[in-house]
Amino acid sequence: MRYRTVLAYDGGAYHGFQRQVNAEPTIQSAVEAALLKITRCAVPIIGAGRTDAGVHATGQVIAFDCDWRHTPRDLQNALNAALPEDIAFRACCEAAPDFHPRFDALRCSYEYRLYVSPVRDPLARRYAWHRIGALDAEAVHQAVNYLVGEHDFSTFGSPPQGDNPVRMVYSADWIVRQGDRYSFTITATAFLYRMVRSIVGTLVQVGQGRMTAQAFGEVLASCDRSQSGPVAPAHGLTLTAVEYAD
Repeated sequence: MRYRTVLAYDGGAYHGFQRQVNAEPTIQSAVEAALLKITRCAVPIIGAGRTDAGVHATGQVIAFDCDWRHTPRDLQNALNAALPEDIAFRACCEAAPDFHPRFDALRCSYEYRLYVSPVRDPLARRYAWHRIGALDAEAVHQAVNYLVGEHDFSTFGSPPQGDNPVRMVYSADWIVRQGDRYSFTITATAFLYRMVRSIVGTLVQVGQGRMTAQAFGEVLASCDRSQSGPVAPAHGLTLTAVEYAD
C-alpha cells in the first residue's frame, strides 16, 4: 500500500531533507530509520521538496510503500513514537499507487520569519532572522508585487533539476506581526535552489533603503544572479504547504 503523509520538523539539527552520503543526520534518514523499526523492512520515502540544511517544515508531504495491517492512524502513531521529538507526522492516509509528492504537486508555499530589534530574542533565534535597524514595510510591499506572475527567477536561484528557471508565483506577501515581527509568504508552482532566501535577503535591502522597490523589479528582470542581495539564513524558512488536485 502507498501512504501519503504530512510531515513537520525542526530542521536545525539536520543536514536538510534528503539523505546524503557524507552528511548526517537528515530528515529522510531519520524517517526511514523509524519505518525500518516498525515494519522490519527497508522503506524508502519520496518527499515533495528537498529542504536545505536548517530549514523547517510544517507541511512537507512524503509518500512510501509498505505492508501495514492496521489503520493509517495507527501507522502515524507508531511512526511518531519511533521518531525523534523534532520530527512528527501530522497526517497519514492511503494514496493511489502512482501518487508522487513532487511530480503531482500543483504548488507549494513557504514562510520566512524575521524580527527587527536592537536586542536579540533568545526564544526566536531558532526560527527567525534577527536584524538591527528599522525596515520600511511599505517599500517592501511595493517590491513584493514584482514577484507575482510568471518570471525567469535566475536572479534569485538556480534550477535544482534541469535548466528551466521560469516559475509561476501565485501570491507573495510581506506581513507585519506584532510591530517588530515580520513574515514573508510565497506560493509558487515550484522554487529554484535558495530562491526564497535570496528574495528575502534582497527585500531586506529594500526595507533598509539600500535599494528602491523599482530597482528590485529591475534586479528580478536582469536574470543576473550577481545582482541579488545576500542569502538569508536557513533557520528563518519553513515549508508550510504542498497542494494537490484533490
